Amino acid sequence: MESHFEALIKQLRYRQQIVSQGLVILTIQARTPSLMPPECVKGAAAAATATCEPVSGAKKVMLFAGLYLTALGVGGIKGSLPSHGAEQFDEHAPRGRKGRSTFFNYFVFCLSCGALIAVTFAVWIEDNKGWQWGFGISTIAILLSIPVFVAGSRLYRNKVPTGSPLTTIAKVVIAAALARRGSLQNASNGAVIDRAPSPTASTDMKEYCKPGDICIAEAVPTEPSRELAFLNRAVQCQPRCATLSCTVQEVEDVKIVLMVLPIFFSTIMLNSCLAQLSTFSVEQAATMDTRIGGLKVPPASLPVFPVTFIILLAPVYDHVIIPFARRATGTEMGITHLQRIGTGLVLSVVAMAVAAVVEVKRKNVAANAGMLDATAPLPITFFWIAFQYLFLGSADLFTLAGLLEFFFSEAPARMRSLATSLSWASLALGYYLSSVLVAVVNSATGRGGRRPWLQGENLNHYHLDKFYWVMCVLSSLNYLFFLFWAFRYKYRNAGFING
Repeated sequence: MESHFEALIKQLRYRQQIVSQGLVILTIQARTPSLMPPECVKGAAAAATATCEPVSGAKKVMLFAGLYLTALGVGGIKGSLPSHGAEQFDEHAPRGRKGRSTFFNYFVFCLSCGALIAVTFAVWIEDNKGWQWGFGISTIAILLSIPVFVAGSRLYRNKVPTGSPLTTIAKVVIAAALARRGSLQNASNGAVIDRAPSPTASTDMKEYCKPGDICIAEAVPTEPSRELAFLNRAVQCQPRCATLSCTVQEVEDVKIVLMVLPIFFSTIMLNSCLAQLSTFSVEQAATMDTRIGGLKVPPASLPVFPVTFIILLAPVYDHVIIPFARRATGTEMGITHLQRIGTGLVLSVVAMAVAAVVEVKRKNVAANAGMLDATAPLPITFFWIAFQYLFLGSADLFTLAGLLEFFFSEAPARMRSLATSLSWASLALGYYLSSVLVAVVNSATGRGGRRPWLQGENLNHYHLDKFYWVMCVLSSLNYLFFLFWAFRYKYRNAGFING
């Protein structure tokens, strides 16, 4: 019979194979002229226009199949690897908890290293050799990662899976909704999970096991906590919902997930700010002088700034800032998870203010040089854009690594993969929110026949600086929202049981 451990290895390997299949499809389409859309046909010479026909039919289906297979595989890998990697550390010992914190820092570090290769080497290959080479190299890289991952399979520690967390959440919520008010009897003096204002030690008593090991049994509470008390009714649901009977442990697990959701929502705005790095910030830099000596930097490579800052800052944070904070505070962590997330949110506010100031300077240069309608590069170096990249890159490091560790530490053992996946859900929702904000701003500012702030053929006529100030204000309000919930949040306290 196949073990749970072998099933996990196969699952992660399967997700890597899905990514490779998507990339193979994209490579084939980029390589085969008959699978690509027709070439653009130039119009009248005076107008110097070109009519481009988008891909359609079976070609469009093939394109989206490759894109969605890649997204599906990457989503599965990113949702599983952080929790799987963190499980390799013994959280019952201070050394293990410190090692786990280091792992999350270097997980973000490695993501940035991959992004650095993507925005430099891969972009150069695609610009000079063709898209098929970029997709082909990515396919080879993901295929090579499969044997590398499997090579360490006998050394991995693995948490025994106990079913779908979504099923547990749905069962508890439905049972609590169907139960009659007051159906829960007065609780006895059983054991309840203690919660504290700051994380002090181990945060869970889950089962750990390596292949062939005997797992350690997990202690469970016998009395529901007083937080989110309406869910306690799920424990003693009336006979009409007997099939939805829930244990105290299941109810407490769902409570924890619900209590971390406000922190999750507070990070969506930061990711909306990060979306500007690959949209308007790139457009800004494209109008500026992108030369470094005799080298002209392609606009698509401009995200090299934030990933470089993360690569430089991650080791400094882990080996300099955190040890200093531990000595200064006298605590094991030095900086709590929520303090780290809050630092990232503050940096995002500063980043949007800096972006607005830089945009004002860029437009002033264009006006003074009489180049508001020109398409030639402005006489200002694109290094000015690096300032907003610096702050947003730092914000990403603080928040993403802090959020991953926060979700992993706080979530029940049965729901850790789901919890760490919230970090990537926040990223996706942030990008969607960015699109919504642009649409709303254009709709609000384009009334009465006026030109919308973020619409037109020339960026010099945009009111991008005002949009950045709007983002700055929204980020400030979001930070206040975060503080409201952060001050009220209590960490799971070392798994101690009060009897």
